[in-house]
Amino acid sequence: MTLRLGDTVPNFTQASSQGEIDFYAWAGDSWVVLFSHPADYTPVCTTELGEVARLKPEFDRRNVKVIALSVDDTDSHQGWIQDINETQNTTVNYPVLADVDKKVSDLYDMIHPGANASLTVRTVFVIDPAKKLRLTITYPPSTGRNFQEILRVIDSLQLTDNYQVATPVNWTDGDDCVVVPSIPTDVARQKFPKGVKEVKPYLRLTPQPNK
Repeated sequence: MTLRLGDTVPNFTQASSQGEIDFYAWAGDSWVVLFSHPADYTPVCTTELGEVARLKPEFDRRNVKVIALSVDDTDSHQGWIQDINETQNTTVNYPVLADVDKKVSDLYDMIHPGANASLTVRTVFVIDPAKKLRLTITYPPSTGRNFQEILRVIDSLQLTDNYQVATPVNWTDGDDCVVVPSIPTDVARQKFPKGVKEVKPYLRLTPQPNK
C-alpha cells in the first residue's frame, strides 16, 4: 500500500530487539518516529542509530517514541547494537524492529524494487497519537539523516495542531509564526494579543503563541 499524509497508518505485530511489539499498543498516546534501514552493519545507519539514542531525551520531552527497522533478525540486531554502542559512544535505548518477513516493510511501502527489491529504503515516518501519518522523508543511501530537522518538524506539528498558525521557512521553536490565511486580520489581532505584523494582507506574522 502507498501511505499518504493524513492516512491512518496500519497496525502490526513484529519481533524487535526489545521483544515482540504490537505497534498500536506500544505507541499508546505518543507521537512516533519510525525510521527504516536497508540492513544491519551499514555505516551511515550506524551513525544514525547512535544519534537517535543521544537525542532520546529530546524525543521524550516531546512525547515522541522512536523505533527503527531493518530486515535482519534479532540476533543480527543485537550484534549491530553492540557495535553502535561501541563506535558511537552511546547506548541504543529504543527498539529495532526485526522485519525478516518484510511484513512491516510491505505495509509501509519501504521496498522500492527500482532501488533494491530485497532491502528497505531509508524513510522517516512521523505518526501522531491518532495514528495519522504526518510526515515522510526518504533519503538516499549516501546521505545521513538530520534528526535535528525531525525534531524541528515535530515542534512545528505540535504547535500548529494547537494554534491557528503555520511556521515559516527555517522556523525553530521560539521564532515568529505565520497567521493562517483563514483568519481575518481584525480577528487575528484579538486572537493573538502579542501582536500581528501585516507584511502583506496574505502574509501576517505573530510571536509564537505558547512562548
